[in-house]
Amino acid sequence: MQLRQQHRQCLLTILCALGLAACSSLPNNGTPNAPSASSRTSSNYPALPPAGSGRGGYYLDDGPGDNIPDGLENVPDAVPKVEPYARRGNSPYTVFGVRYVPIVDDKPYKQRGYGSWYGKKFHGQKTSSGELYDMYKMTAASPVLPIPSYARVTNLSNGRQVIVRINDRGPFRSNRIIDLSYTAALKLGYIGHGSAELEVERLLPSDIEQIQAAAKGKALAASAAPAAPASDEVGMPSVDVASLAPVPLPAAASSSPATPAAGFYLQFGAYTQMANAEAVRARLAQTFGSSLPPLTVEPSSNLFRIYSGPFASREEASSAASQVQQAGASKPFIVQR
Repeated sequence: MQLRQQHRQCLLTILCALGLAACSSLPNNGTPNAPSASSRTSSNYPALPPAGSGRGGYYLDDGPGDNIPDGLENVPDAVPKVEPYARRGNSPYTVFGVRYVPIVDDKPYKQRGYGSWYGKKFHGQKTSSGELYDMYKMTAASPVLPIPSYARVTNLSNGRQVIVRINDRGPFRSNRIIDLSYTAALKLGYIGHGSAELEVERLLPSDIEQIQAAAKGKALAASAAPAAPASDEVGMPSVDVASLAPVPLPAAASSSPATPAAGFYLQFGAYTQMANAEAVRARLAQTFGSSLPPLTVEPSSNLFRIYSGPFASREEASSAASQVQQAGASKPFIVQR
């Protein structure tokens, strides 16, 4: 898995210039969640060559930590939530002559290929998102998935699955599709092999809502209180934006501050939770805010819908919808209000 010696300096120079794969900062003595010197390496984990030995199946002179804490196989998966995209790490970039264009919309993504892992060499250094890399958390680096976003990763050889949070860029080899943290690779069962054939599937806002609803349902079921849920939002199936029929918002919604101006609007989606709708609205504003009328979130029938408008005519709204689609996003519906 190691690159030849003559490529090493080139790789480090490029990655440092781009602020990718934790090369944008010097090693940090106060690494996040670093195990204490008294911690012992768990006998439950495979014995690996130490970092920097040049004998491991991992990247360059990377490798496991010196004192690996016990219990990493029990670390919970990342908890998905809809987040605005980071202001850094999502612009097109080039490494080794290959141009990468990160996804900046809610386009589905599922890919099979080989995944690797990275550890001590980058532990405590800045990721492409600006966050510090922690090899003992459930995170990952992807060449193209949005920062931040969440993905379900499956080891195709044993069926194990994890959910990770994407907060870094890499790997940059043609046959690699993702770089997992040490802990994520450990939970998938390939820490001792260096790489494995994986399936990576992005979790879209509708998927995240479904996961959140299921977790909320389990919490309610486990509660001793027999009271019914506060609203029928609990357990409500996620809303597939592509299947939504145009539903006009009532002219005088009780929670709306004012009646919307008459005209044509683009409807981008509907969500069961206000926080998720606001996060998607913020992401749309980052990408299309300068070319669309104001984006707003408005409640209607226990859903929170995202609108942009008004447009003076259906033709004007249709033209804007086509431009959004050409930019790579799902085409919104046109709603007359």
